Amino acid sequence: MFKRNSPTTTQPATTGSPAVQAVERITSVLGPGLIWEGKISGSGGVRIEGTFEGQIGLRGMLVVGESGRVTCENIRAMNVIVAGAVKGNITTQKLEIRATGRVWGDVVTTSFVTEDGAFLRGQIRMEDQVDLGLGEESAKEPKTTPES
Repeated sequence: MFKRNSPTTTQPATTGSPAVQAVERITSVLGPGLIWEGKISGSGGVRIEGTFEGQIGLRGMLVVGESGRVTCENIRAMNVIVAGAVKGNITTQKLEIRATGRVWGDVVTTSFVTEDGAFLRGQIRMEDQVDLGLGEESAKEPKTTPES
């Protein structure tokens, strides 16, 4: 009745469950009223509240705020949160479309979250793993380059 159980039977099954991860931080912001054409790549979090057109490849989080407008052939980022408008395909580990978010494009992801009122015109393909194809460049600090 009061006998101790062996350690193998009392331990919760923790193998296979991910460790608690630190909250990702936003390290760069494209503010409202700004218009940027070019390329954003690297590691770190980026928040877009203005207008961006070009290429995005981040080993970090991308947040498109309510006033943000993004046009990109294929957004590649670890996590993407859309509260504004995105025109283009999205490849990400986790996509969250907020109630004010609008996405026109196809999505490849391992995790998809949406709020009531969110809009998506395109196809969603759920995968066990997603290869972002960011290569060596993503290990560097975030960088932005304007197109001339």
